[in-house]
Amino acid sequence: MASMTPIDEKEKPPVDDRIEDIAGKSPPSYDEDEFTPQEQKKIIRRIDLRLVTMTGLAYCISLMDRTNLSMAAVAGLKEELHLHIGERYSIIVLMFFVPYILFQPPMTVIIRKVGPTYFLSSIIVCWAGIMIGMGFVQDWGSLMGTRVLLGVLEAGYFPGCVYLLSCWYTRYDVQKRFSVFYLIGCVASALSGILAFGLMQLHGREGLTGWRWIFILEGVITGVIGILCYFFLVDFPDRAHKSWRFLNERECAWVVRRINTDRNDGDIEAFSLKKFLKPSMDAKIWGFAMIFFCLTTVTYAIAYFLPIILMNGMGFGVGEAQCLVAPPYGFAGIVMYSTAWVADKYRMRAPILIFNALLAIIGLPMMGFAKSDAVRYVGVFFTVAGANANIPACMAYQANNVRGQWTRAFSSATLVGFGGLGGIVSSLVFREKDAPEYRPGIYAALACNILIVLLVLALSAWFRFCNKQADRGKRVIEGDAAFRYTI
Repeated sequence: MASMTPIDEKEKPPVDDRIEDIAGKSPPSYDEDEFTPQEQKKIIRRIDLRLVTMTGLAYCISLMDRTNLSMAAVAGLKEELHLHIGERYSIIVLMFFVPYILFQPPMTVIIRKVGPTYFLSSIIVCWAGIMIGMGFVQDWGSLMGTRVLLGVLEAGYFPGCVYLLSCWYTRYDVQKRFSVFYLIGCVASALSGILAFGLMQLHGREGLTGWRWIFILEGVITGVIGILCYFFLVDFPDRAHKSWRFLNERECAWVVRRINTDRNDGDIEAFSLKKFLKPSMDAKIWGFAMIFFCLTTVTYAIAYFLPIILMNGMGFGVGEAQCLVAPPYGFAGIVMYSTAWVADKYRMRAPILIFNALLAIIGLPMMGFAKSDAVRYVGVFFTVAGANANIPACMAYQANNVRGQWTRAFSSATLVGFGGLGGIVSSLVFREKDAPEYRPGIYAALACNILIVLLVLALSAWFRFCNKQADRGKRVIEGDAAFRYTI
């Protein structure tokens, strides 16, 4: 950390640990500072522009690459590779998640050691090559092999980004940033159908069918994004002054002090396996992971099966089914950012999680059981919005209630790892033989959202109890007497 020049107390500008209060609405939070409120806001804007934009853009590609299977499926993939036989399609969906789960903990350690600039850009370029290769497979076994390799490489991206973003922002700034990050990803879900419809029009070019062009050209786009990440993605706050044309050492030191004032875990910690695995004994880590598991069971099911439901269940054509995926995700983006703004402004997490879960609980029966296609499609809006808006809400709930660099790394890996388990479950409960209604899958998704409400209520009750004990001096939370859980 750079040494700081002392300033006279009378000349010290007002600062605060919340971006919204940087103009001086709250009392000073630091012992010394050398940046005016306007300079502080400029630093935060630069972080947002480089960090949130680049991680979100790459996540957009990541989400598109792992879920474009459903777009290819309705564009002829299932027929050409005979995926309609037995449970082949569901098996190919499932096999992505096996390495995706297994490789997440070591990948999260590697990103801290190697740095996100080199590590994340490298794996993105590598999985771009895998995507292009998927356009040339000749049988379903080869397709499954490429999906396994894709799972290995993508295992490093999402948990690494959750960890990286949580290290840069204070607790009550983070949900809006998670929301923008995930919102950019939702753009992939919204536009991937339209993009896939355009790419499949290349059917017959160079002797390749339309679904192959979806994989090949989206792989090329992924490679371009990977190269951009090499230049524009930034490192963790303690090393970010080395990133190309970013903050200088004094500005990075201010960010680290800001994090330390908020939760006292901004400084780098030496790695030890014992320290990394110690959070596994903390029940709340697994509570957060279970919430995320329930969420992704629904979001992955929507991503992989919604175009099929729209085409086979509601009677839309191929192009209509691919394009009608977009509007629900646009609505989800509005709900996502609005609830994140409320959550950060009023410093709350649990009520937002429950509200979004209730949206999905309303939408799922409409989507699954209504007789009218119009009502079913309205149900899709509620389901997509509730499930997807809860992803950044859950990430913020977890990030707000842990302390320590390696605790944060472990909890990010377990959170996203259980998210991968949700992907496996979604591929098993939404079975080919249940198409096009997928009744067992709808019931499973309803059960998941009910479980989210129960888990959030249980964790919130425990956090409230712990905070009251800490206020009375009977408990130290997360090793810091000043730390309190966010409910």
